[in-house]
Amino acid sequence: MRILIIAFCAACLLPAVPAYAQSRVSLDHREAAYYADAYADHYHLPRELVHAIITQESNWRADALSEKGALGIMQLMPATASRFGVRNPFSLADNIGGGVRYLAELMQEFKGELRLVVAAYYRGSRHVTDLSYSNSAVLSYVASVRRLYREEAAWHQNYAAANSHLGEQ
Repeated sequence: MRILIIAFCAACLLPAVPAYAQSRVSLDHREAAYYADAYADHYHLPRELVHAIITQESNWRADALSEKGALGIMQLMPATASRFGVRNPFSLADNIGGGVRYLAELMQEFKGELRLVVAAYYRGSRHVTDLSYSNSAVLSYVASVRRLYREEAAWHQNYAAANSHLGEQ
């Protein structure tokens, strides 16, 4: 009985998530979507980019662990996680915070060129210098994230259009 009450109370403490996030992202991912959106807004990154990276990297699994040793929902390598102050790579707030800070740094480094930002997130910025990268795995990754980004953007546009009447009196 106590466990049920504690679980219910913990669920009540979850931060509110915008309606579009609840609809687009499954209920299991509400907390992750909240952090993804909050960090994206804080670092002035497109929410759709952060969502696309998370979908590509871990499919919203906080416990994801790659064969190469990448950890958590944004699949941070241990050195990258450490560099961006991630203490617990399996904590949603820590991992998403570190991953989005990394994306923000890459956005500055590559002057907002999303293809290079995404390629560098996957491969590491020292391996990506300009748009002439040719690694097939990187190209495939960038294409997949681009598709996911466009799906997110289209969904948000359609949601906004469908609900634009709600703000009118």
